[in-house]
Amino acid sequence: MNYIFIVNPHARTGLGGMTWDLIEPELKKRRIAYSTYITEKSGHAEKIAREITADGKEHTIVVLGGDGTVNEVLNGMKDPEKITLGYIPIGSSNDFARGLGIQKEPLEALEVVLAGKKTVELDVGVISRNGKKRKFAVSAGIGFDAGVCHQVCISRWKILLNKLNLGKLSYAVVALDRLIKCRPAAMSVQVDGGKEETFQKVYFAAFMNLPCEGGGFRFCPKALPSDVKLDLLVAADVSKLKVLLLLPVALLGRHTGFRGVTLRRGSRIRVRSEKPLPIHTDGEPLFLRREAEAYTGEEKIRVITG
Repeated sequence: MNYIFIVNPHARTGLGGMTWDLIEPELKKRRIAYSTYITEKSGHAEKIAREITADGKEHTIVVLGGDGTVNEVLNGMKDPEKITLGYIPIGSSNDFARGLGIQKEPLEALEVVLAGKKTVELDVGVISRNGKKRKFAVSAGIGFDAGVCHQVCISRWKILLNKLNLGKLSYAVVALDRLIKCRPAAMSVQVDGGKEETFQKVYFAAFMNLPCEGGGFRFCPKALPSDVKLDLLVAADVSKLKVLLLLPVALLGRHTGFRGVTLRRGSRIRVRSEKPLPIHTDGEPLFLRREAEAYTGEEKIRVITG
């Protein structure tokens, strides 16, 4: 078998490159057949994945990077169902690894990939807005959480905390700032074509394919990777102080019974906001939109997990 490694050397402020320098000698020592593609800038992993899978054949692709790199690779793939995906997590949040139980220590993760004993058929999520589509593996969202993702991408806190090996705290630091500035909006939600629900003062709506986003916030603890469903969390109709108090509780997944937290599950979820709000897929920011639809069930991808 020939393993194709897509390596983001810039992941976690350069840790990706250092980790690859650790892993490649191990591959050579064990005489593993592999090829390597090194990403150079944002969007490059998507282009690489598109070129690799253009032949329509089966491939084993191993991503060394963060959730954003996984997102790019997923969006570049032709026929994801023909791909077996391995993952060596190097990012700040690592919610993809967390949600699938993938080892976080690089050499242990490599061992799991090479053994290939267990795979999960992961549903590929899709979010559609104004006719444009973007796939996601972990989650998508509209509102406050997407604003946090955008700010984290450009924040100096992420660089500093990554150097201190505390990268996931960058989401908490930025979340506090964004919460202060957040202006909640009315939003309607429709699940699987059913009756619309209207919420006032919505902070965000998160479409979860896996339980966690934002570096470990267990927004939908019961989300499953292969049930052909998305779990929806709507945070609305509460004060900013209560949202602030709920965020630490969400790290443990114990927020779900509180007033202001609504959970739903479905294969196709549509939201409409009274004003344009930021959107994200797997922590990667997209343009402001008033309306979005998230769904699953069209594609799956095999992920090596054990």
